[in-house]
Amino acid sequence: MMSTATETKLDVEISITETAPCTKRIALSVPASAIDQRLEFALSAFLRDASIPGFRKGKAPRALVEKRVGTALINETRGQIISDAYARAVEENKLRPISDPRPVDGAEMPELVRGKPFKFTVEIEVAPDFQIPEFSGIEVKKPTIDVTDEHIDGEILRQSYRWGAPARIEGPFENLDRMLGKAVVTVEGRDGVYFETDKALCVVPAKEDEGKGAMLGLMIEGLDKSLLGKKTGDTITVSTKGSDGHEREELRGKTITVTYTIGEAERIAPRSTKELAEMFGVETEELFKEQIRDALEQRRDGEQRTAMREQVAEQLTAMIDFPLPTKLTEEQSSRALEQQRMEMISRGMEGAAVENRLAELRGKSAAAAVDRLKLFFIIARLAEHFGVQVTDQELNGRIALMASQQNVRPEQMREQIEKGGRMNEVVSVIRDAKVSDRILSQAKIVDVPAEEWNKLLEARAKN
Repeated sequence: MMSTATETKLDVEISITETAPCTKRIALSVPASAIDQRLEFALSAFLRDASIPGFRKGKAPRALVEKRVGTALINETRGQIISDAYARAVEENKLRPISDPRPVDGAEMPELVRGKPFKFTVEIEVAPDFQIPEFSGIEVKKPTIDVTDEHIDGEILRQSYRWGAPARIEGPFENLDRMLGKAVVTVEGRDGVYFETDKALCVVPAKEDEGKGAMLGLMIEGLDKSLLGKKTGDTITVSTKGSDGHEREELRGKTITVTYTIGEAERIAPRSTKELAEMFGVETEELFKEQIRDALEQRRDGEQRTAMREQVAEQLTAMIDFPLPTKLTEEQSSRALEQQRMEMISRGMEGAAVENRLAELRGKSAAAAVDRLKLFFIIARLAEHFGVQVTDQELNGRIALMASQQNVRPEQMREQIEKGGRMNEVVSVIRDAKVSDRILSQAKIVDVPAEEWNKLLEARAKN
């Protein structure tokens, strides 16, 4: 409805106060003269283009036009004034909002009235600010390991199941059997069903997983005992407690119960090494093993880099402290987890392993969730500090890598990412890696044998 003609810059008084950590209250006041000017501009623009029956275009009486569209013009002008005033406050005060503006205490926005000033107040959360430390004193351990025949055999076994032939089964179920079924979720303290789906995937945990397995993104202790020996048509009930750091506030500290009815199931018959070699177009089993060795060495190099970047992340959260926004949104927590999902996929982790890892992260303490969010803000700030940008070439390369890891075409992977609304997370994965590598270039790197590294990981897991 509004004309595209140029309007004068909005006259507005801005007052900003901090009401809580990273929370800004913005009071905005637009004088009556500016209100009248904007309303007159809107009406004049409409009069020029109005086509009202009985009158030539642009010749309808002003009073008639005001009567017919006055309320709509006022409401549209009010929305534009709110948007322009807020944008000016953000720009002039160099604010970095991480939430949409909201009225204070749920108050309604005032009406726009000719001849009267328009005053309104909103609150927003902004990104934390902090001093950037020196990074030259950081020490990072680089785990070193040689790829052995045992590693190669283990990878071939994994590939034999990945590319194995699935066969429908009725049961009784064994380790690694896969199933689809109906899941009904209830949550302590909430009436009725919290979530329900007919397509819930579940896998009987492997023996080395010590009974733990993922279901609907939740890590379930003793899942193997609930599934082993069962058959299609059976119903099981499992429970877990939402961690204090779960991204959904209503699940924190609550008992979550899943009633799962098994609809169908399959068991994978593993391929032989010879069959795998033929499938990948390799002439002999020995050549196939050499290819596996090369792939494992590349993966090792990537995992070394990942391990060092994780150490950088841990040290950054320890070195840099600041208060977090009091209203940590589910969207921010979910985005941090989705970013980790994209990072794991690009490292070649299989879907089930990714979901298990995410379930473990959801189950960690509130302190771990806070550290994830701290890191989210730290890396974003350091990306600005270092001037890190993600190029189209880097994005296309990462998508191609993810596609090769998942054995799909790059265009298919891009479509999946875009359809899931995860492109920003992929960009963030690349950006974060570049930021970490900038810090690693200043750090002291110490080689550590694999045995010593594993002991360090075990000790960290106990703390």
